[in-house]
Formats: sequence, C-alpha cells, structure tokens
Amino acid sequence: MPSNPLFDSFFMGGFECSTHLDRAGKRVDVLQSTGHVEHAASDYRQLRSLGIRTVREGLRWYLIEKQPGRYDFSGVLPQVHAAREQGMQVVWDLCHYGWPDHRDIAGPGFVSGLAGLARAFAQLLREETGRPPFICPVNEISFFAWAGGSVAYFNPLWYGRGGDLKQQLVRAAIESIEAVWAVSPQARICHVEPAVHLVPAIDRPREAGTVELYRLAQFEAWDMLNGSIEPQLGGHPKYLDILGVNYYPDNQWVHNGPRLRPGQHRYRPFSSILEEVYSRYRRPVFISETGTEGTARPGWLAYVGEQARVAMQAGVDLHGICLYPVLGHKAWDSDRYCPNGLLDLTSAPGVREVYRPLAEELGRQQLLFGRPPAPEMESRPAQKSVAVG
Repeated sequence: MPSNPLFDSFFMGGFECSTHLDRAGKRVDVLQSTGHVEHAASDYRQLRSLGIRTVREGLRWYLIEKQPGRYDFSGVLPQVHAAREQGMQVVWDLCHYGWPDHRDIAGPGFVSGLAGLARAFAQLLREETGRPPFICPVNEISFFAWAGGSVAYFNPLWYGRGGDLKQQLVRAAIESIEAVWAVSPQARICHVEPAVHLVPAIDRPREAGTVELYRLAQFEAWDMLNGSIEPQLGGHPKYLDILGVNYYPDNQWVHNGPRLRPGQHRYRPFSSILEEVYSRYRRPVFISETGTEGTARPGWLAYVGEQARVAMQAGVDLHGICLYPVLGHKAWDSDRYCPNGLLDLTSAPGVREVYRPLAEELGRQQLLFGRPPAPEMESRPAQKSVAVG
C-alpha cells in the first residue's frame, strides 16, 4: 500500500454524473435519474458499510449557473452535507461533459465561466468542510474532445474539430486550477483520462506507425497541461498533480477491427499500461474508473485488482481503485438499465440493492490489499471469481 495514501479508502465509489446534451438536444442528467442527490446520505451510508470512504461526484454546472456569473449551489448542498455527516471524502468533477446553455464553449466565456464556478465552489467547500478539496476540473478531456468535437456524439456536436475542443478544455482546466488554488492553496487536482491500447491488424503491418500515433494521442491532454506540447495554452508541470486512469473491458482493440479481451495474445496487461503512465509523468496515480456490467462485475474487479498489485510491485505510486459507476443507471441514449454498479437501482425510489457477488469480491480485494473488509462482509464467504474474457 502507499506509504502516504492520498485517499481515505483505497477502494472508492464513483457516481455517474454526466450532464451533456445528446444528439437530439436532450439534456442527460444521471444524478437526477438515479435520485442520488436526494438520497446521498443513505447511498454514502451503504458504501461505508462496504468499506468505501471516498467517492467521486460531479457538479451539474447547467443548474448551478442559470445566469452568467451567478452561482446557486443549493442543488449540490445535499451531497456536501451528506458527505460531511457520513465522513465521506469526495473528489469533485467541475465539468462532466455539460455546461450552461448561455456559455459558448468555443469562446473565452466558457473558460472564464468554469474558472468562476471553480472559485465559488472552492469557497463553498472551504466554508462547509474545512478540508483542502480534491478537484477534477474537466472530466476526460480526451474522450470529451473526441465525442463532442470529432464525431458529434454529444455537445457541442462538432465534426473533425477534436483538436480545437481539446485545447479549449485544457485552457478551461488551467484557469480553473488557478481559481481553486486562489481560494484553497492546498487543494489537490486530479486529471482523469481514459487509458487505451490499440494494435494494427495482423494483415496490415504497414499501419503500425499510424496506429502508434493514435495510441500516443491518449497522452495529449496531460502533455498540454504540463506544457510539453502546445505551450501557448499556458501549461506547466505544476498543473499535473494526481493522474486518474479510466479503464474498462472495451479499452483495447485492433485498429478498425474487433475489441481485444484479457487472455488474447495481443492484449496488453493493464499493469503495463499503468507502468507506462507512471513512468511517463512520475505523478501519483489512481484507477479513477473501472467496472463492467452483469455477472462479469466480480471477475473484472478481480482482474483489475491483480493487475494493480503487479503495477505497485513494479514501483507504480498507485493510490486507489474507483468502482465506476458505483450505482447502476439508465443508459445515456436509451431507457436500458445498465447493471454495472456495486449498488443497483430498484423499483422503490431511493432503495438500492447491493450486488452481493461484487461486494464479496470487493471484500476479498480489500484483504489482498491489506485493508480489512467492512464488518458486515466478514461473515460472508468470498465468492470464487468468474473468468474475464
């Protein structure tokens, strides 16, 4: 385990909090659809009973700033108060794919608006908690730029402008960090990005160089933030504090081909990906999102846990694993329920059902990482892990 851990618990829970506009212009608000804001206290209580004392949460900027420069935090205060009362440490996303309609993401008002939100929220947290906050300014800049700027999957619905959007999001992140530090100099800053791996098709070896450039593009946001590329954006090494690695079963694939799965010949061990991230930046790392759906949930956690231990033994300064999402929810673009959490939604509002196979695997992983499981799990036999693949 880390000698000086950053987080109150090694295993963390992340609440899906996307607030983007989809292709039809409909606002997605997962915190609203799951009822988490209303039931934050009971959700935290359940997680604490399972040994989780750190969570990832997100602001709904579109509700907080309905008028330019005026910030109404009444909608997030239930989470802030519940976290304080339940002793839950929170890593806060400021912009999780969504922003107010009156802010033009292509203009300077987006950058200054997010910085204003950051400053006001840091002030609120200082008054409410008295602890230096953990802040993620912009969630997944790389994915945001691809989905919103290259393929028009969600707002701003641009095609072929992913590079422009990525640079704008980096500008906003830098200004927001400065705004947070102006209020809370001891605040910790997390930059969360997806980690991927791709390989050329076996019958197209000449594409190897191009594919490697695509693979290395996953580091562009971090490189912009630390100033090693695009220095006109204002990047500097001081802006890279804690690196969050998001990793799912679909994060490896053959270029223009099928997904790769653990156990396949060309699948890269996740531990090797973590080692590359750490050796490239030498910053503290945590697995900021990981999980899957259905009965594969415990097997995937077993794989990620085993790979995390391998990486730590190789010297990676790894500080946590965040189950994401920790609460099941409906899909972004349909009414399909995604059974991907430690807690599942039920038909009764605010009532969550613990997915026992995953809870039991979590207890086993807590023991393997040297952290005893929560008391209610100690009397339950650990379930044998299912195979991943």
